[in-house]
Amino acid sequence: MGKLTNILIMMGSIVSTGFGVWHLFVPGIWNWYSYIDSSAKELILAVRALNVFFSLSLILFGIANMLLAYGSSSNRYSMMVVLSATCALWLTRIIFQIVYPQGTMNPFLQYGMLAIFIGVFLCYFISLCRIIVK
Repeated sequence: MGKLTNILIMMGSIVSTGFGVWHLFVPGIWNWYSYIDSSAKELILAVRALNVFFSLSLILFGIANMLLAYGSSSNRYSMMVVLSATCALWLTRIIFQIVYPQGTMNPFLQYGMLAIFIGVFLCYFISLCRIIVK
């Protein structure tokens, strides 16, 4: 892999991992559970489980991409598989931000999030394209 590819993967991975760690704290920061009836315990547990799963997925994909990009035992095929999965996740997040935008109370937040999602996706997608073409 080239140096540019490694840099792009590192940038996307740092943001992915950071976003995953940050998202573990989002329910408390935004007081998510105050919007759910306290008697709906199953729903609260489901939201908590989904958030942890989502956060952990971002963290693990970020770390996996970094390890594959800088590891001596990785190969082109493994990089393409993991980057493809990561691109699919971030593209889905972009589509959701366009169709069901979050942060609509502040246009800077709404479009800032979209820009960051697109930036991370492009880091991974450009890297994937460079690996495929190589």
